[in-house]
Amino acid sequence: MGAIELTAENFESTITGNEIVLVDFWASWCGPCRQFAPIYEAASEANGDVVFGSINTEEEQQLSAAAQITSIPTLMAFKKGELVFREAGALPADALDQLIAAVRDLDIDAVKAAAEAEGK
Repeated sequence: MGAIELTAENFESTITGNEIVLVDFWASWCGPCRQFAPIYEAASEANGDVVFGSINTEEEQQLSAAAQITSIPTLMAFKKGELVFREAGALPADALDQLIAAVRDLDIDAVKAAAEAEGK
């Protein structure tokens, strides 16, 4: 399917309207971002059940600020609208595959129930 461009207008609906969403914050001048781009794109083609979004930090400065992006690339993973992973730096392909598998396997409802039980 390929990565979709996320903006302030479609970010929230994309995150809340899909089971699993990965978000790559990047900029065209960023060398590590350019190195990560083909890895991210290949993963998006291989994982049709996951929505892959990209946010150009230069064009979406307010969205990047709201997400507290201080280093790029930064990758975030959301499951059922909940942020479950956030890391700055380009991931190698095998690490990205492991992340996708871990997010798929994560029982977010159990995590939320456990957090509620602890009073958080």
